[in-house]
Amino acid sequence: YIEMFYNPKRRHSFSNDLSPVEYEKQYFKRLASV
Repeated sequence: YIEMFYNPKRRHSFSNDLSPVEYEKQYFKRLASV
């Protein structure tokens, strides 16, 4: 559900409590690998 990606409070719960910066790194890495 796309809202999850834009909801900062939720973001932490589904990114295993990574910091927003770390989460973004992981996220872009995943995008780049597709």
